Amino acid sequence: MTTLLVIAFLGGVLTIISPCILPILPFVFARAGQPFLRSTLPMLAGMAITFALVASLAAIGGGWAVRANEYGRIVAMALLAVFGLSLLSPRLAAVATRPVVRLGERLLNRSGAGGGSGVAASLALGVATGLLWAPCAGPILGLLLTGAALNGANAGTTLLLLAYAAGAATSIALALLAGGRIFDRLKRAPAIGERVRQGLGVAVLAGVAAIALGLDTGLLSRLSYTSTATLEQAVVDRFRPKPSDSVVRTTYPDKNTGKTTSPPTPAPAPGATQPFRSALPDLGPAPAIAGATDWLNAPPLTNEQLRGKVVLVDFWTYSCINCIRTMPYLRAWAAKYRDQGLVVLGVHTPEFAFEKNLANVRKAIGDFGVVYPVAVDNDYAIWRAFSNEYWPAHYLIDASGHIRYRHFGEGQYAETEQAIQDLLREAGASGVVMAGAPVTATGAGAEAAPDVGNLRSQETYLGYKRAENFAPAGGLTADASRVYEAPQPQTNQWGLDGAWTVGAEHARLDASGGAIRYRFSARDLHLVLGPGPAGKPVRFVVTIDGKPPGDSHGVDIDAAGAGTVTENRLYQLVRQKGDVTPHTFEIRFLDPGVEAYAFTFG
Repeated sequence: MTTLLVIAFLGGVLTIISPCILPILPFVFARAGQPFLRSTLPMLAGMAITFALVASLAAIGGGWAVRANEYGRIVAMALLAVFGLSLLSPRLAAVATRPVVRLGERLLNRSGAGGGSGVAASLALGVATGLLWAPCAGPILGLLLTGAALNGANAGTTLLLLAYAAGAATSIALALLAGGRIFDRLKRAPAIGERVRQGLGVAVLAGVAAIALGLDTGLLSRLSYTSTATLEQAVVDRFRPKPSDSVVRTTYPDKNTGKTTSPPTPAPAPGATQPFRSALPDLGPAPAIAGATDWLNAPPLTNEQLRGKVVLVDFWTYSCINCIRTMPYLRAWAAKYRDQGLVVLGVHTPEFAFEKNLANVRKAIGDFGVVYPVAVDNDYAIWRAFSNEYWPAHYLIDASGHIRYRHFGEGQYAETEQAIQDLLREAGASGVVMAGAPVTATGAGAEAAPDVGNLRSQETYLGYKRAENFAPAGGLTADASRVYEAPQPQTNQWGLDGAWTVGAEHARLDASGGAIRYRFSARDLHLVLGPGPAGKPVRFVVTIDGKPPGDSHGVDIDAAGAGTVTENRLYQLVRQKGDVTPHTFEIRFLDPGVEAYAFTFG
């Protein structure tokens, strides 16, 4: 937790060099020259606390919290617009709606527009600023918001977001302290001070306009991500190991040299027998498998019921392409080692809202041929108990209830199977097939292994909370319908065409004829789609470089590129034949209402 707090704080500090901070700087610098403890500090504290609370609610509270925050933003923009008008001219401010102006002027005169420095008034201005501040979701804020969504409502979630906001407030405070004396001197010269005050008024109104037009979550967001992403990623890499570094692996003897870095199993004394003991490390007792909202394929299971068995816990979610590609191995291991004492336990922890629907999960496990028990972890109870962070994630629990092996992501199937065999032997199973005979699992369609050598495109989200590489100028408009024009994108860029409403998780098509365009470089292209709340099928046509896909069509379309969105899931749309080269993909929808979540590649 301490490491995450440091990362969050440093991420906030870096916002001062991000263009995304520009819209709120006029509100802050209008306080320059006021007493720091009674004016500036309360305002920055109000901004930080409000942002942390609002971001926590938005991450965990669903649509109602987002809508409530929108109303708060409108009130905040009105208040700060009055602030800007008051800085321009008290007479101009008086022309505005009198009840609002009177309330605003009483507040603003106390907070500095009229020379005072009331703590409560400064705090109120900070609250208004916190409601409007929309920092760009670079690597660090993206990590925090994803963690908030997964870990639910708790003090840790708000504490991390507060640390991020405190970092931003600290960097702004340092900038104010550095420039405050200059502003103070300028304000003391009557003629120059008047111009400075009016200039700040114009800047405040421009900041309100920028926020109202969505520039803070659009153009500035893209510029900010470009300018700070490298620095933020460096901070994450410095303080937190990459997933691949935190994977616990066991090294087995090399067949050619016989050398190993793992402790060898002690040899039995002459004439004596000794139970087999695996060299796998003991990673501590397994957390309680409790808190699932439903169970599929089995009645609820407990750690006590599973004692004496070797348990492979698989964290997955059904639209995750990496999880889908591990399915052939999980099914094969469940079938091969069931009689020797292996229990494969799927823990379905959703990433998107539609994956919480029990009917969707039930259909998915039928489609994937999953016959082993599945705990539906909609409340993330099991996820949090394991302190898990990845899809897919595999944990092996031995017969005594201790975690002995874990692996995150795809791959290392032979090593995982060797660990399964070791723990089964350790539990006393007889007839376990030894190393040298791992399962050969080949998947069809989306379950096929990726073409890693030609994989040049990465997972891309279409919801504004995690969107990257959006091509059109002006960026995305959050939670409002807009007509987009998609340009010809560069490699790994994407664009929208037609009338779309972009939400935090997905982009929804408002009128038929809209399209999504992506310049990709990979063998396979998948897109997570849903028919929308109405549930009506949505027809679409896919083209590659403006032509039907032909032999390069995926399993969910035909050679002419035609397909239909009938349910919320991952759709495989392209599988290139022959040489893999960059292409421009376009999917055009013939009906409205479709919801598009994320591109994945293979």
